[in-house]
Order: sequence, then C-alpha cells, then structure tokens
Amino acid sequence: MLAKIFEFVKANRANIMVFILVLLLTLFSFACGYIIAKYQTKPPIEISNIK
Repeated sequence: MLAKIFEFVKANRANIMVFILVLLLTLFSFACGYIIAKYQTKPPIEISNIK
C-alpha cells in the first residue's frame, strides 16, 4: 500500500508541485486581500436633504 503511494508521488511529482504552488499562491492572495480590506478605512456616507 505504501509502495503504491510512493510510486504515485514519484510519477506525478511535477503535477503535485504545481498544485501545491497554486494552492499556496491562492491562499496568500486571499490573506493579503483580507488584511488590506480589514485595515482600509472609508469615510462614512452622509445623506443630506437639499431643498
């Protein structure tokens, strides 16, 4: 059983590395966006009646 897993990993090493790289890049991008959005301050919207 364990030998089959090692053979699979050896045969698909490049695909596994690409998958891990894409996954890490996606998580890093999400984390950066979350942090930027959390600390971004916007002035409140004010509605006034002009007559």
